[in-house]
Amino acid sequence: MNPEIITITEKKIIGMKSEICHNEYGKIVDLWKCFMPNKKNIKTINNELIAMQVYADFMNIDDAYDIWACAEVTDFENIPDAMETFVISKGKYAVFHQKGVDASGLYQRIMTQWLPNSEYEIDARPHFQVMGEKYKNGSPDSEEDFYVPIKTINQL
Repeated sequence: MNPEIITITEKKIIGMKSEICHNEYGKIVDLWKCFMPNKKNIKTINNELIAMQVYADFMNIDDAYDIWACAEVTDFENIPDAMETFVISKGKYAVFHQKGVDASGLYQRIMTQWLPNSEYEIDARPHFQVMGEKYKNGSPDSEEDFYVPIKTINQL
């Protein structure tokens, strides 16, 4: 498990969001069902979709958090009805490439295997997945990239 460590520039996104608690995964499907028919109204910079999670406190699994179905844009000049904007601030991310449909398994391995053995800790910025041309919803051949916000562990 060797992620690519990158620093992203600021990303402007437009999409739809919903509040979710752990184990309410049906809300994710519902959100994407609402978003996809309206995606054509967004002037995106590419054909990629972004699934984003915004946590108040990532380490507190009992807290509700926001999920987003969205796409990257160059500006916020044309915001379609029922859509919202968000800016992902620049920062360092560990990018994990995923092939297949076991996203929860990948996240578990990141948090229990990779992160404790790395020089990083989770940073308080959004987590997101980029679903590009190789993404095939529900297919074992599907590919996507998981962006985990990180910062170097402060050593005294």
